[in-house]
Amino acid sequence: MIVLFIDTTKDHSIEITVRDNFKIIASEKIFAPYAQAEKLLPLIDGIFKKNNLSFKDIKKIKVSNSGGSFTGLRIGVITANALGYALGVPVEGEVRSKKSESRSKKFNVVSPIYDKEPNITKSNITDNP
Repeated sequence: MIVLFIDTTKDHSIEITVRDNFKIIASEKIFAPYAQAEKLLPLIDGIFKKNNLSFKDIKKIKVSNSGGSFTGLRIGVITANALGYALGVPVEGEVRSKKSESRSKKFNVVSPIYDKEPNITKSNITDNP
């Protein structure tokens, strides 16, 4: 059973691991500061192509759903949920709580668990120079 593991919670990086049952088929970690959204899917696609796998081979997706930066955490969780929904496979959060997963009749959604308040900054750029 092919399981895709996504972690975007550590130091502006992306870590992808693909397992067949308990055997690691592929694992790759890249540094992607402020570019995790743009690099996550191409990284997954590249790993699958290198290992002659298809997205249809995925039977489960696991995702780190706690810790890290606010945006990095959301990127990983949103991508895992979207892939799981599109492929019709279950998605599990690494950290489980009553709030972390909600189920509909056909699909479970993993929610991010925020350890702290988001640090969202406002730009000082104005429309008039």
